[in-house]
Amino acid sequence: MGKVALAAKITHVPSMYVSELPGPNQGFRKPAIDGHIEISKRCRELGVDTIVVFDTHWLVNANYHINCGPHFKGLYTSNELPHFISNMEYEFPGNPELGRLLADECNRLGVETMAHQATTLAPEYGTLVPMRYMNTDQHFKVVSVSALCTSHYLNDSARLGWAMRKAVEEHYDGTVAFLASGSLSHRFAQNGQAPEFATRIWSPFLETLDKRVVQMWENGEWETFCAMLPEYAAKGHGEGFMHDTAMLLGALGWSQYDGKAEVLTPYFAASGTGQINAVLPVTPQDGSSIPAAQASNPAGTTSSSRL
Repeated sequence: MGKVALAAKITHVPSMYVSELPGPNQGFRKPAIDGHIEISKRCRELGVDTIVVFDTHWLVNANYHINCGPHFKGLYTSNELPHFISNMEYEFPGNPELGRLLADECNRLGVETMAHQATTLAPEYGTLVPMRYMNTDQHFKVVSVSALCTSHYLNDSARLGWAMRKAVEEHYDGTVAFLASGSLSHRFAQNGQAPEFATRIWSPFLETLDKRVVQMWENGEWETFCAMLPEYAAKGHGEGFMHDTAMLLGALGWSQYDGKAEVLTPYFAASGTGQINAVLPVTPQDGSSIPAAQASNPAGTTSSSRL
């Protein structure tokens, strides 16, 4: 019935908002903002009605959760970086119907998921920052999915992504985009050193690792990347333990995905972390490589703390 028309791994660095404001950093993150604007343009051309965001700033300790309220509006100040994002206005429609369909299919495939349509819960800035540049005219409905998952297996997140694609294609009458909102390496600069690392990655190891990963994505080396994702998430300090990336790749077919990433905003540094905007073409898949539910927790499956 429905269609997943676009998939992308995107940045949400708060310095994008800072770069709007008058001062020495005005225009600082124009390439990142331009990447978001280009994704919005492509979504419009493809007839997307709803953007589903896998948000690595929405922390959950049990189950997977979907914020699918009918409408979102407010002022947002980041509790993590209130000096970067303060009183940022937002407003856009939600999609309760789609949220319920996504949760239902996830549960059918054994991934325990809850849809929240009657809620006062506001989206986090992993959703709000991209929507500021992609959805200023409230053209798209928005659904947010928890992707800072503290007690979850990456396998389950991949299965959730596939279930969500099935929900759209088999049960939804519309066109959807999936966005994985999170960084590559996410080792922030040590306290007091953030200005020094505004345009630098925290370590040569992390920069080398990230750049090799981007190269793998551009080359379509998905079988290798999926195999190394748990270690990359742990040793590369992946944001949200890289559950957003597992969800996105699950939706695309996991290790059998045959597309090649198109980088819109080249890899860049922000306060020590590694960032990118990249579109991953949606190709036909049968889901045969989606990992099974995980029964144990081998070392490296997930991190134990967030950096």
